[in-house]
Amino acid sequence: MEIKNVTVVGAGTMGNGIAHVFAQYGFSVTVTDTKQEFIDRALLAIGNNLDRQVKKSTITEEQKSQTLSRIKGELLLERAAQGADIVIEAATEDRAVKKKIFQVLDTAAPQGSILATNTSSISITEIGAATQRPQNVVGMHFMNPVPVMKLVEVTSGLATSHETVETVLSLARKLDKVPVEVRDYPGFVSNRILLPMINEAIYCVMEGVARPEEIDTVMKLGMGHPMGPLTLADFIGLDVCLSIMNVLHEGLGDSKYRPCPLLKKMVAAGHLGRKSGRGFFEYKS
Repeated sequence: MEIKNVTVVGAGTMGNGIAHVFAQYGFSVTVTDTKQEFIDRALLAIGNNLDRQVKKSTITEEQKSQTLSRIKGELLLERAAQGADIVIEAATEDRAVKKKIFQVLDTAAPQGSILATNTSSISITEIGAATQRPQNVVGMHFMNPVPVMKLVEVTSGLATSHETVETVLSLARKLDKVPVEVRDYPGFVSNRILLPMINEAIYCVMEGVARPEEIDTVMKLGMGHPMGPLTLADFIGLDVCLSIMNVLHEGLGDSKYRPCPLLKKMVAAGHLGRKSGRGFFEYKS
């Protein structure tokens, strides 16, 4: 199956990054979200990120203009899905929200199109079961920031066809990404390993083992991590971290995946990390 037209559902950080990369590599992209201001903000962010690439001489001004010309916004989800060869959902990490989106996509997108989700932890089988075409539903999990990070986790649900998986693997390579095929288990590979580490770092803060700055320094200088786990948690969003830990805890049924009480408390207080201006560290807007 040849992919030419791409629809991205969700204009947040992941969504605009996915749209950016597809447009840069020659695909026609439609971005949709629930409010026009979200779409406008995404287009502005893509333009700013392309400007950075121009300054670094990784692309030219002409390439920037061509990339932007391939992206359009559409407020109505049903209309955005029409004519799409693949739809990539990058909405909030909430299974009820995702299922509702996929039910709409199932009726609005062309019958042969692929319905992909950028979920970082939720079951592809479960999402696919919300549609009448589970064979066309697949996980395509990009890493943040999408234009920079090479990895894409490609996850097949119980009913996902071999053809769908192969098409998405090939598509990721066309974006100069490195796709890795994984099985449909909570958290897949990346977050099943990463989030428990972050959660344990939060336990270290809660128990007074060390301050956030010290914990991050240990992991950077002692373990060679480019970013400490608590800085990374703030970057991901503490609400997203909590959602993923809940999926791991519920899906795997093991107490070792229980979310740290401090993480729950911080999310309840609205201390979500960079996006709220405060998490384990403070950020100036």
